[in-house]
Amino acid sequence: MPYRRLPNTDQARLRSLEKVIALEHLSMAELPLSFKLLNEAKTQYPLFLNLIQQYNQTFESQVTANKKYQQIVKNARLYISHFIQVLNFSIARGELKPDVREFYSLPANRESLPQLITEKNILDWGKKLIEGEQKRLQKGGSPIYNPSIALVKVNFEKFADSYTFQKNLIAISNRGSKLVDSMRPEADALILQVWGEIEKYFMQDDGLTDREKAGEYGIVYIYRRREILEKEKQKAMEAKPAIQKEEPKKYVYEKETEALSHRYSISMQHTPFQS
Repeated sequence: MPYRRLPNTDQARLRSLEKVIALEHLSMAELPLSFKLLNEAKTQYPLFLNLIQQYNQTFESQVTANKKYQQIVKNARLYISHFIQVLNFSIARGELKPDVREFYSLPANRESLPQLITEKNILDWGKKLIEGEQKRLQKGGSPIYNPSIALVKVNFEKFADSYTFQKNLIAISNRGSKLVDSMRPEADALILQVWGEIEKYFMQDDGLTDREKAGEYGIVYIYRRREILEKEKQKAMEAKPAIQKEEPKKYVYEKETEALSHRYSISMQHTPFQS
């Protein structure tokens, strides 16, 4: 026996509600559900559709902005990393003393680069480098070039602005997702009530629902494999042409005898007479 499957996606929910709204042109006698449920569907559908559209727009904006944002993150990471490497090269060549690393909150006797994996790492170390270079220059130090702190600052500030913007987009998108999530149970409950009334409307004398008719009004029935095979077999039997009946054996025997006599008479005509 087939079972019903409620919509499991937002688009399927919208299609089910659209099917219900499409029934508003029917008369009271033809309508397979109450006007109350029909009006609820007409009220809920535009609200649900609007929430889904808003969420899709914000999510699409977030995805589009994220492509550009990832490149900005990559650039900021590279400039911070390269600045520290140039600093270490200057120390290795003897141009700067190892203790200058302390201006940037780096260990004085360690050349290893700090972790720049997360966005928070980039934010923290970008600020430390900019502030550290400023303090070192105020003490009379020579500027570091290739990259200069000015280039580091430009890329860092671009990253910081994009980071804030991207976080806002994510927050808006998450808020929209929660609003859609909160409305799904209402839509599911309404669709369940609608399907219940439609099945009751098309219930036959044997207590079973005419699923073919109920399916035309949006109810989705899932048939098990065995039931599908049985339906296909039944359709094949109905479409199969009637088998032609065999001729009676007596009639066949008479036809064969007649054919043999005809061949015998022909052969006698072509056989030469021998005396």
